[in-house]
Amino acid sequence: MMLNRRHLLGALGGGLATLAARPVWAIPAEGARPALLPRALAALDTHRARVIEPGLIALVDFGLHSSDQRLQLVDVLNGRVLESHLVAHGRGSDPFNSGWVQRFSNRHGSNASSSGAFLTGEIYHGRHGRARRLDGLDADNDQARERGIVIHAAGYVDPAFVARQGRIGRSEGCFALSWAALDGVLERLGPGHLLFATK
Repeated sequence: MMLNRRHLLGALGGGLATLAARPVWAIPAEGARPALLPRALAALDTHRARVIEPGLIALVDFGLHSSDQRLQLVDVLNGRVLESHLVAHGRGSDPFNSGWVQRFSNRHGSNASSSGAFLTGEIYHGRHGRARRLDGLDADNDQARERGIVIHAAGYVDPAFVARQGRIGRSEGCFALSWAALDGVLERLGPGHLLFATK
């Protein structure tokens, strides 16, 4: 059965936090429920007044190595991962360039990734080309817009880079994707969606 927007919002409106505890997710046989999903659903419930598109969220598991596809787009109603992508973390979060996030920061000039819930904003064209702005919704990331933390593409986020270096490159705190993935992610993750990142 196809659900329209009104049905989806009605299903979600009953309390997203309770969904995290219910073992009724329809998980495809080839996939596993994302480890961060319960925490992301709790964040979705906390910020429900600002997240106007709750049916699709992005999860970024910075507990994984940068050679892993750490960004997942998740269909909330079905608990199903729709697609997964490589995503960079900030060089300030990984000072030894190991591919592992060591720390987060919300400080200007840190060049680090921030953790927590973000709200996707408008598309703009900047020094990295087409990009989507982000607003931090938590105390740990509320400087995201002022810091210029966005979703953009970079040449150092690519499977070929992983094959050569064993990891992808680092950003200045932005969620950098491959050029091949960027347009699709920006379109699916339009304004008003939740992006939840942590480790």
